[in-house]
Amino acid sequence: MPLLFSYGTLQQKQVQLANFGRELTGSKDSLQGYVVGEIEITDERVLRESGKAFHPILRFSGDPQDEVAGTVFEITEQELAQADDYEVDDYVRVAAVLKSGKTAWIYAAHHTS
Repeated sequence: MPLLFSYGTLQQKQVQLANFGRELTGSKDSLQGYVVGEIEITDERVLRESGKAFHPILRFSGDPQDEVAGTVFEITEQELAQADDYEVDDYVRVAAVLKSGKTAWIYAAHHTS
């Protein structure tokens, strides 16, 4: 089963229920070499489900001193596709190695800035 690292709204119970029909269980982990930025959300569905107009977004820094805390979830392939549908076009899904050594999918910014 795929692993998904969440550092933002996919950790929220209401977002999980709206997208996956269940509350996910996960474990704490972190991602090195990234920092968290912020984007404004204009997608009505995402605004409704998250209740937030601004969402965090990962930006690659390449600096191992930079670290983002979050939760790693084990999900199904179908749930991964549902997560792809939830994330707006500002995000791209890429594989990354977490501090624990696990490889998980993350949603990060298309471009570094």
